[in-house]
Amino acid sequence: MAPGTQRRRRLFALTGAIALSLTTLGAAPASAAPGMPGVDEVRQSGNIQHLANIPKQAPFDNVDALGTDIAFTADHAIVGNYNGFTIYDIKQPSKPKIVSQVLCPGSQNDVSVSGDLLFLSTDSSRSDNSCASTSQPATNQNSWEGIKIFDISDLTSPKYVAAVETKCGSHTHTLVPGKNGKDVYLYVSSYSPRPEFPDCQPPHDLISVVKVPVRNPAAAAVVNEPVVFGPEGGNPGIPGTFPNHYVTATSGCHDITAYPDKDLAAGACMGDGVLFDISDREHPRIIEQVQDDTNFAFWHSATFNNDGTKVVFTDELGGGGQPACTAAIGAVRGADAIYDITGRGDDRSLRFASYFKIPREQAATENCVAHNGSLIPVKGRDIMVQAWYQGGISVWDFTDSAHPKELAYWERGPLSTEQLIVGGSWSAYYYNGHIYSSDIQKGLDVFALHDPRTASAKSVRMDELNVQTQGRYRG
Repeated sequence: MAPGTQRRRRLFALTGAIALSLTTLGAAPASAAPGMPGVDEVRQSGNIQHLANIPKQAPFDNVDALGTDIAFTADHAIVGNYNGFTIYDIKQPSKPKIVSQVLCPGSQNDVSVSGDLLFLSTDSSRSDNSCASTSQPATNQNSWEGIKIFDISDLTSPKYVAAVETKCGSHTHTLVPGKNGKDVYLYVSSYSPRPEFPDCQPPHDLISVVKVPVRNPAAAAVVNEPVVFGPEGGNPGIPGTFPNHYVTATSGCHDITAYPDKDLAAGACMGDGVLFDISDREHPRIIEQVQDDTNFAFWHSATFNNDGTKVVFTDELGGGGQPACTAAIGAVRGADAIYDITGRGDDRSLRFASYFKIPREQAATENCVAHNGSLIPVKGRDIMVQAWYQGGISVWDFTDSAHPKELAYWERGPLSTEQLIVGGSWSAYYYNGHIYSSDIQKGLDVFALHDPRTASAKSVRMDELNVQTQGRYRG
């Protein structure tokens, strides 16, 4: 991706990808620093079991075809990829099988599902909205970015239904069911405007609300573009580059997690963390805004606890393509931040409680930072599993907001000890008794967690899961 032709997505899209090498991926294990696993060697806690791995398959089997987010429907996992998406049969978690693959290039291709509909985020400038599109500069008025919609009633043969263009594309999107049962809404997050981009003009302090009539998805359209931060704008930022301290200026949101039953959403918006009231689905409005200019570089994603009384925000220091789990970076940068929600209604506030970061140092050739995770449905406890790129996956408890603790972990050693190759777990989610991880280079991994503290979660069953659309579980 050449600077000036497509806007900056993640730091690794411009820098980390330079180090990608098929030759290195196929190299024999090299020596690692003392106490660290070597190339592809595994270290783990005793209470987690790796059940299965399905490597990426052609045409998604090259280093530029990054595996991304996961959505679940019935006995299937749908995994996004910069080249499209793959549908897996996970009826037998220890023996997952590929059902179908759809070639449809356009980063990041984050996915969500609702019934027979699948939604795909396109956040790179394309020649048109088809799956046969090619890369085209964002300076071109005719370029396209946004949401694609597929009919997946036949999981073996998904059908492209429609597309909706959104300003600055769709880096991520959040599915929010309408209150009438007839529509679903997509809150589209995008950022990094530039004056020379006709469809992505500064200041871009907005999100795009897409309304999708379930029975007529071809009629999907943008129905609102609410400005999130008002006339004062978001965080102006603090200049700097990794590994030095910096704060990204806010120009939109990176990710939003909705809790529809509570009419609440949490936005991770570059330099700001926010709470939204979403009681009016088409008109989300901000009720709280916080900043952390001391330790947070880039507010990336959010997870509510089951009671909706806490939010875990992640800091994607280094954009996901840098080694942010080293001794030099420390334990509070590139970490999670736990916030308690206090008050009621429009008087709700976010009160900082503590940070959490995996306690294992990673190599200088491993991109590692807090990334996507989900709650594990343990009644009366706040426990989640989380991806840390090449830091692996971590299961941790934040029931005591001020004193979070890790319960389990699993990780592979670096892809290389000679150069940084972007890889590791992009998303690690708990679904119907197992943990599923989308590894950027290695494909789909499946894990079993054997721990009495999480055993009750196995009784909680779901028919569908979009992690950024949280539902209440009762255990």
